[in-house]
Amino acid sequence: MSAVLLQLNQVGVHFGALKAVDQVSFDLHAGERVAILGPNGAGKTTLFNAITGMTIATTGDIRFSAKSITKASPNHRAELGIARTFQITNLFFGLSVEDNLLLAIRGLRRSKFSFWRSNQPNTNEESIIESALSRCHLDQQRHTLVKDISYGEQRQLELAMSLTSSPRVLLLDEPAAGLSPAERVVMAQVIQALPRELALILIEHDIELALGLVDRVICMYQGSILVEGKPDEIRGNQQVQEIYLGKPRHARSH
Repeated sequence: MSAVLLQLNQVGVHFGALKAVDQVSFDLHAGERVAILGPNGAGKTTLFNAITGMTIATTGDIRFSAKSITKASPNHRAELGIARTFQITNLFFGLSVEDNLLLAIRGLRRSKFSFWRSNQPNTNEESIIESALSRCHLDQQRHTLVKDISYGEQRQLELAMSLTSSPRVLLLDEPAAGLSPAERVVMAQVIQALPRELALILIEHDIELALGLVDRVICMYQGSILVEGKPDEIRGNQQVQEIYLGKPRHARSH
């Protein structure tokens, strides 16, 4: 078993009396791929926000490479090697695919506010851009304005932008949301082909898509972990089936 890269210990995110995330604990090993499943309101995206620092955990501890990052800023966590995508595409639609990638590369650098830098990629940036384009099947769209590429390609671009920082952990928040069946196939191929040394945590409502991409599954319900197991174990789990049918076992008496 590879070393533990990310560790959550009794993590909670509370908004007043609401416990959006409640005492969640799990480890993510280097190179491991994990899906987080659950119905709307289960706390999945809030958990992502706590891991990336967009929301500070109310309780518990988050560690990266054995060091606590519970109170660290999003920028610091990104510098350490944590990257993410979002449910809603967040791109510069008036710029080209290449320009969006270049902005992503320079966004984490201390010189990002310099007025004296060229708007053309240097040799190192060119290498990063070419790699991201190739991995995400966007080579032919390099110089196309983002507003002129398909929605599926826009989702692929967001993933490509997250790869430019050479992350060690990548969090994908519903990467296939809104995609056609054909676009879902392409997205699955892109994710499947990512380097195995890159650890992934995936939120996805398409259960079969998610189960085909990961080594382990965590199912959340009402902010807590309900069940955890390998994909084949989750496929046949009665509690998971009941949740997705809207009839959680422990809620039937209400």
